Amino acid sequence: MRSQLARKPQHSYHHGDLRDALIKAALREAEQGGAEAISIKALAKQLGVSQPAPYRHFADREALLAAVTAHAFRQLSTILREAMAKPSKQSKLSRLAQATLEFGLRRNGIYRLMFASRTVSCAAKDSELHEATRETFALVIEALEAPAVGYLRERHALKIWAALHGVVTLAEQGLFTGEAAHATREELVEDFVNETKTALAVAIKNARRKAKARA
Repeated sequence: MRSQLARKPQHSYHHGDLRDALIKAALREAEQGGAEAISIKALAKQLGVSQPAPYRHFADREALLAAVTAHAFRQLSTILREAMAKPSKQSKLSRLAQATLEFGLRRNGIYRLMFASRTVSCAAKDSELHEATRETFALVIEALEAPAVGYLRERHALKIWAALHGVVTLAEQGLFTGEAAHATREELVEDFVNETKTALAVAIKNARRKAKARA
């Protein structure tokens, strides 16, 4: 007697699996070509599902890009936490900065999806994506290892975050080789780290002195 249990097709996904499979497949595509490489139609074909199937999980391509970008930010946050947690003579900020540089250069397609597309700016402020970006930036603030004095930590965290992304972008475009300054990218990043820590320490000291004078 023939069994009534039919074997599932090799490329079929039950509810809940396809969303994760789409995100992972889209990340692989972005690795090669950034946001431009992600096509819902192509992903559906790659995963062996019907073209309408992905739309059960994502309203449109923008929604998929937002989910993929949020996943990428969580991956970066994990990498930065691990770098900061490693025993080292380097400061936490140095470890975070060098890990960010390595991520940006090694996984540039993903990096461009995160920082050189309009995916984040188009997402709602209370979205999963913005929550993921805030989590990453919170690690930059933590890496400063400084007390909270007004918004000085946030201001200096934003400065070094911008500087890091400037180095990655210039390097990716072939505009920064280090020859002009006789310095490697890693050395330049370490300069930013030292300058940031020194400037923040001075700013905190001055703010406390002013507060004490007003008391």
